[in-house]
Amino acid sequence: MKPSGKRTHRLPVILAALMLASPATAFDLDSDTPIKVSADSARLDDTEGTAIYTGDVELVQGATQLNAERVVLYRSPEGLSRIEASGEPARYRQPAREGEAMTDARARTITWSAAENRLTFERQAVIEQGNNVFRGDVIQYDTVRRVVTAEGGTPSEESSGRVEMVIQPRGSSNPSDE
Repeated sequence: MKPSGKRTHRLPVILAALMLASPATAFDLDSDTPIKVSADSARLDDTEGTAIYTGDVELVQGATQLNAERVVLYRSPEGLSRIEASGEPARYRQPAREGEAMTDARARTITWSAAENRLTFERQAVIEQGNNVFRGDVIQYDTVRRVVTAEGGTPSEESSGRVEMVIQPRGSSNPSDE
């Protein structure tokens, strides 16, 4: 039996704790800290409940940061419900918490959904935390259950098409120190 080109891997909670140990809530809507947005241009549509930002877009809430070429914010009656970011690549950074390293992620598309409590990184997705690295075509992170789901993609010059992970042993500082 020939393996399919697309592979789905469900990783246990322990692996999610290794890769994304900080309780990633992306942008915290319960926080008193505002989300600040800057961009080269913006189009706000109150009727549709959308705001489209283009050109060197930066969203910041405290130390959490999202940079992209284009960002669309969706509002519902309850407030901000979804963020869609795209770029070459778009980049998401979340500060370190409780002794864990900062989370640095990039992908061509990054989506945050408040209703699903999910961060989705698509197309050439890479998540780094300290020296740990996780790559896949699609990486989804359930921020409440702390479960990572990853899919490989079609092999290309830039990617093997498989989900790839590098997890450093406990107590390892930096592999380049050897």
